[in-house]
Amino acid sequence: MKRVVVTGIGALTPIGKNANDFWSALISGKSGAAPITKFDTTEFKTKFACELKDFDLENHFDRKTIRKNDPFTLYALIACREAMQDSGLNLEKTDVDKFGVIWASGNGGITTFEEEMLGYAESQRGPRFSPFFIPKILVDTPSGAIALEYGLRGINYCTVSACASSTSAIMDAFNYIRWGKANIFMAGGSEAPITRAGIGGFGAMKALSTRNDDAATASRPFDRDRDGFVMGEGAGTLVLEELEHARARGARIYAEIVGCGMSNDAYHSTATHPDGLGARLAIEMALEEAEISAEQIDYINLHATSTPVGDLSELNAVKNLCAESDKVMQVSASKSMTGHLLGAAGAIESIATAKALQEGIVPPTINTNNPDEELPKGIDLTLHNAVKKEMNYAMSNTFGFGGHNAIALFKKWQD
Repeated sequence: MKRVVVTGIGALTPIGKNANDFWSALISGKSGAAPITKFDTTEFKTKFACELKDFDLENHFDRKTIRKNDPFTLYALIACREAMQDSGLNLEKTDVDKFGVIWASGNGGITTFEEEMLGYAESQRGPRFSPFFIPKILVDTPSGAIALEYGLRGINYCTVSACASSTSAIMDAFNYIRWGKANIFMAGGSEAPITRAGIGGFGAMKALSTRNDDAATASRPFDRDRDGFVMGEGAGTLVLEELEHARARGARIYAEIVGCGMSNDAYHSTATHPDGLGARLAIEMALEEAEISAEQIDYINLHATSTPVGDLSELNAVKNLCAESDKVMQVSASKSMTGHLLGAAGAIESIATAKALQEGIVPPTINTNNPDEELPKGIDLTLHNAVKKEMNYAMSNTFGFGGHNAIALFKKWQD
């Protein structure tokens, strides 16, 4: 099996519009939650989200491109442009036949779908739809758009596993490179779900926080007063590359991917298994592939959405896996700052995990002032402030509706 490394990153998030700003905001404990500006929330129970700040698509694309694409595709292109530049790749010297794209989204073009259907319902002129309607909503449109922008002819498709989608994309890219099917991948995910349908739909499930009077602290993983997640938007990209290919061109390496795991709870359509059985299975797969033990993990970026059941089931999975060890497990929750980017969550949290290893800094969990009394012992939530720590292995957890679990395991790069 070939080895796989991360040689480029790009991030468009509610707390930073590029990877460096995202990382700086993350370790400083910045909240991205604020009142929604995209539509009138007067009749909605949840009136806030983690939107992109001071952001205008017209600063990145011409009006024709914006008209032909849903925001989730444009977000993907922005993050990939940064990652491509960051990687230092010269496409004139790169075999584009072995350069692939695996892109993820849980919702696809929900913004476009909502706009077109509302337009149809309000129109007095019959069914008049945009000729771009269908391609704009397709969940695989970004993977094709990214390939078209750079002329990439390698393996290309979209992964969909709800909120585990972009970790699934990373796992697939990792495997294809290990098997020698490709040299490089753009892997990641994007979402633009802050719409009336998105907020209303998740709100109807009682999945969203309704802490409208204190939006900035609403995402509070593991707090006994948590009441649901905060919706986020954006994109994250990782350039994954075969190690010798990266070495041959003198690439900068952020981290190495050494294992991945995927499983299903087979328990409930939306709720996680209370004991975290599926999550534990996926973690065990990743550890086995990396040929390390659970006690060798130095840090875990948790899925941790701030839902009452989900947070505890994840920590139960982690603690049960480490039951025979006296080691205190260092963990934290990026979503306390970024909100939940749904299918894009795994990508930006994998970036955070790789950066944590590279910089030797564990990002904090913010807003958790009253930790749940049921939290298992032996877990350090890294509350309120980032912590400097020498680390060799770190893991990123993502879970999604449908019982999907996906894990990516990273190793600190040491040449």
